[in-house]
Amino acid sequence: LRTEERQRLARERREEREKQHAAKETQILEKERKAKLQYEKQLEERQRKLKEQKQKEEQRRAAVEEKRKQKIEEEKERYEAVMHRTLERNQRLETRQKRWSWGGSVTPDSESKTASKRSTSTANLKQAETVMNKRLSSSAALLNASERTRRSQLSPLDSSVISRLLAPTQASLARSKSAAALSAD
Repeated sequence: LRTEERQRLARERREEREKQHAAKETQILEKERKAKLQYEKQLEERQRKLKEQKQKEEQRRAAVEEKRKQKIEEEKERYEAVMHRTLERNQRLETRQKRWSWGGSVTPDSESKTASKRSTSTANLKQAETVMNKRLSSSAALLNASERTRRSQLSPLDSSVISRLLAPTQASLARSKSAAALSAD
């Protein structure tokens, strides 16, 4: 009876130890499973954050690139506008110079007109030239008379500058002659 009792008690203790051992095993396995899940979650979270950061960086780079392209486009437009204005200004200057040149403006209609005017105006030009020379010499005489009184009050340097400014230039004489020739026609 005692041996049976001892065996039963030993069996119960063994079973109890096995149960405890099994419970500990399950606890350890549960802890490992939870730790593994937590690690996977952390890994996924880290990968998600890295992906978001990469997307933000790409968006920022794209925005910077777009801004750079826009700036280049604006610079190009500004440059083209400046070039356009410069070309317009040059064309206006050329047309002004052609207007004041002896040939007149150079347009298809005006070329034939100026050719016919030239033939008739050469005779009139000599008459207009003598009239203009008389006008210029009389106005110069008047200016010289009033100038002399003023020059006596001015310094030699000032009087030489004023006389140079008052003397008609070749360009102004040419303009006067062409205007007189055109008005005579």
